[in-house]
Parts: sequence; structure tokens; C-alpha cells
Amino acid sequence: MDTPDQDVVPARLAGLPSWLISQTAVRAGRMVGDGLAAVDARGYHFRLLATLDEFGAASQAALGRRSGIHVSDVVAALNELADRDYVTREPDPADRRRNVVTITPAGRRQLRRLETRLAVVQDELLAPLSPEERAQLSRLLTRVLRHHSA
Repeated sequence: MDTPDQDVVPARLAGLPSWLISQTAVRAGRMVGDGLAAVDARGYHFRLLATLDEFGAASQAALGRRSGIHVSDVVAALNELADRDYVTREPDPADRRRNVVTITPAGRRQLRRLETRLAVVQDELLAPLSPEERAQLSRLLTRVLRHHSA
């Protein structure tokens, strides 16, 4: 999707918060993707490792729900993480048909590296904003998202 230059967009479009959010999201997505690709990772890797680190071991289905990733994409990303020894998958003792995924110590180290890389990307994305404005933007976007997720 092309993102037009702000100075060639009709004023009634350029002033719409929904348009501004979507255009910023496109740019942010590209920046995050490029930033993580530079360290041989993807956004799904970060989301899954962060979910496992915060909530602990989980089934693949629970990981998908908690991280907002479709289950078919969860499996592919977990395969990549398992190949790098960032996660382990073991049959669930309560239900042998499903796997329980656990983050490994190497996965926690990778998560810290990805957090560091993402901090750089966040700084690049939000460069024109002060720390207070960044915090305010996060609060406002969180409020809008929560409202529409309820």
C-alpha cells in the first residue's frame, strides 16, 4: 500500500484521525518489520516470546489468542523459534493432542535483544514527539483501542 505525501493529500482527508492513524500504522509496520529483519527476526517472534515471558508456558491456541496471531501463523513462527532453541514444545500431559510451549533461556535473551531493537525503532518513529507527548499518545491510543475492543 502506497502512503501519499502529506502535502498532496486533500485537507479533508489529511485531517481525519482515522486516516492519520492508518497512515502512521503503515509506516510503523514497515519500520518495525525492517528493524526486526535487520536482526533476523519478525514481529511474530517478538509477540510470541513476550507473551510466553509474561504469561508463562501455554498451548499454541492460547498463544494465538493472547498475542493476536492466527493459529496457522503461530505454528509457523513457533517452528522458526524452536529451530533456534528459543522455545520448546512438549505434549500437554493433560491432553496429549496439544503442545505446551515454553520459552527457553536463549529465548529470553533473544527477547531482550528484540526489545532493545524495538526501542530504537520506537525512537525513530516518534522522533518528533517529546517524552511527555509519547506517553500521552500511548495513553490516548490505548483508550481508543480499549473502547473498540470491549
